[in-house]
Amino acid sequence: MALLVSLPGENQAMFWILFLLLPTLCLQAGNSAGSNRGNTFGVNQPARLSGVQGESIEIPFSFYFPWELAKDPQMRILWRWKHFHGELIYNSSSGFIHEHFKDRLILNWTQPQTSGVLRILDLKEQDQTVYFCRVHLKTKRKFMEIMQSIHGSNITVTHAVSTTMQSPSIITSAVTTAGLEDTEGQRNPSLVNIGATVGGVVATAVLITPVYVMLIFLWWKKRPAD
Repeated sequence: MALLVSLPGENQAMFWILFLLLPTLCLQAGNSAGSNRGNTFGVNQPARLSGVQGESIEIPFSFYFPWELAKDPQMRILWRWKHFHGELIYNSSSGFIHEHFKDRLILNWTQPQTSGVLRILDLKEQDQTVYFCRVHLKTKRKFMEIMQSIHGSNITVTHAVSTTMQSPSIITSAVTTAGLEDTEGQRNPSLVNIGATVGGVVATAVLITPVYVMLIFLWWKKRPAD
């Protein structure tokens, strides 16, 4: 109270005005904050995804809103690429698909679901860019509300790792060729051993045969005459 008395008249009046308006200002600020929380809407997508060239990739998305939907919400999911206002590549209501993605886009979503997945098949190097999901829906306010992901999903396409393997026929051919080259350069030890064995048997037979013939002849000569 002493502080009020010590202030000049104009300052006192200004202080009382601010003092009386303070509860009203605080109430308005609280209502504004609550209103912003209640009226939030948007589209969620992963910031970054990576896929392999020639394979498929899935971009999950979800959206949220505070409005009450119309009896027929007429929901539509659209997709853009490259930048926020980029070219349209997909429209769920008309079935439109960009020529570049012909037969390569599949949307896994059904009205009135608030989440889904866009699948890109047979990834190409040119598919490496940013993709934005856009949602259209009708509310009971009879307005067609539109919302879109701000940052989108940045897709990176990597090259497939090539695993080069020789077919069994090629490997067999290589082994056979190597075997032939080996026999040309030097004799195979197993073949040499077999040759030596056969040679020894033949030599032994040649030496023993005359002896047996001689013995048979002498026996026949000495046998008693009938």
